[in-house]
Amino acid sequence: MNPLAHVQHFNRRHFLGRSGVGLGAMAFGSLGGFAPTVQGSSVPAYVPSVAPKAKRVIYLFQSGAPAQHELLDHKPLLGKMAGVDLPDSIRMGQRLTGMTSGQASFPLVPSKFSFARHGQCGAEMSELLSHTAEVADDLCIIRSMHTEAINHDPAITFCQTGSQVAGRPSMGAWLAYGLGSESRDLPAYVVMVSRGTGRLGDQPLYDRLWGTGFLPSSYQGVKLRGGGDPVLYLANPAGCSTGFRREMLDDLAELNRQSYQQHQDPEALSRIEQYELAFRMQASVPDLTDISNESQQVLDMYGPDVHKPGTYARNCLLARRLAERDVRFIQLFHMGWDQHDNLPDHLTKQCRDTDQPTAALLRDLKQRGLLDDTLVVWGGEFGRTAYCQGEMKNGNYGRDHHPKCFSVWLAGAGTKAGLSYGSTDEYGYNIVENPVEVHDLNATILHLLGVDHLKLTYRFQGRDFRLTDVHGKVVGDILA
Repeated sequence: MNPLAHVQHFNRRHFLGRSGVGLGAMAFGSLGGFAPTVQGSSVPAYVPSVAPKAKRVIYLFQSGAPAQHELLDHKPLLGKMAGVDLPDSIRMGQRLTGMTSGQASFPLVPSKFSFARHGQCGAEMSELLSHTAEVADDLCIIRSMHTEAINHDPAITFCQTGSQVAGRPSMGAWLAYGLGSESRDLPAYVVMVSRGTGRLGDQPLYDRLWGTGFLPSSYQGVKLRGGGDPVLYLANPAGCSTGFRREMLDDLAELNRQSYQQHQDPEALSRIEQYELAFRMQASVPDLTDISNESQQVLDMYGPDVHKPGTYARNCLLARRLAERDVRFIQLFHMGWDQHDNLPDHLTKQCRDTDQPTAALLRDLKQRGLLDDTLVVWGGEFGRTAYCQGEMKNGNYGRDHHPKCFSVWLAGAGTKAGLSYGSTDEYGYNIVENPVEVHDLNATILHLLGVDHLKLTYRFQGRDFRLTDVHGKVVGDILA
């Protein structure tokens, strides 16, 4: 080709594509700096600065905000003051949601459920948690959690990403990026979602809750579905053999490598790894989800719902199977805890969904020696009010959102078993001892994994980001 023809061959689009930054990359670059990092979830970007107690996390997130007064934070005073308005000296002008801010009164309402002390530790727990109460000596209960957010979506987003504003990496993505994966054939981060019977039309959950934000997409949480194919688009289409799929992936990998050499876009390398992991998952996922080799004793321990794919009980069993396969971060979301009305009926159903499988998971992990290096976390996004939302009729009532105090628990992997930490006032409205903020909880989870939350950072748009932002301290009192 003569020189003139050679020049004419390239138009403006060719120039931009060959110059190392395509049109999309140029637009993205105008938003700020992007720091390519170590690629591949199997390659850690962070070296633990303290000896880890936990190798993995199972986070049992109870979406909708469980009512602490009915479950873990007994307040006998509410029984003596039923129907009496919450004193102004206790409320102290605190923010209310739009659902109760217009109420003429805020009548205190006691729990309909009885409490008793359990285990050698004497932890006080509700009759609704009769199975969990049997493993009370394995739990570290925190009754003094508090958060910034007062509505569901920003509160759940805050718990998962450290920010109320969507777009930040989730905790599982941070850990996949920082610590890599110990499993070759499964993702470092797996998510399962179940819908409770307590409130069928509960708050929605969005896939961005297990997203990567500005981290490379290879650290994305992979959702295991309860029906049909556990992972979408994993199976080969009709007429496509395993050998043909292997050849196609090899060709795709070569194209992505060439794309990376030209454009230096780290997502090209992420695509290679994701395709390769998906290829390996074609064998590992069916083996994971096939529970036919589980003993009848184990299945009975999780309860009758374990036989129904997509239920919380089945997901708890799969969480144990994922832990055995060294998945780094396993997250269960269970919907249905938003009891603004009909709380006694709805909460009873919700606990029927979750109480037995949760206790079974802890027992199962402990029997197999996995609880020693598996951190289990149970909790929701905020608490609920001591007063009744709306009018209390015939012992029926509901509770509104309350971010100023709520309860969670942790178990295993370096936590103090049998400990009840922090306390609220007699009304269960304000914290009076050892407050623990969401950033503190997240910092503590990272610490148990050997990660200093101040050092696990990622530079994006000219700023260093981290899961705990500019907040958070490790709660040393709950560590063994």
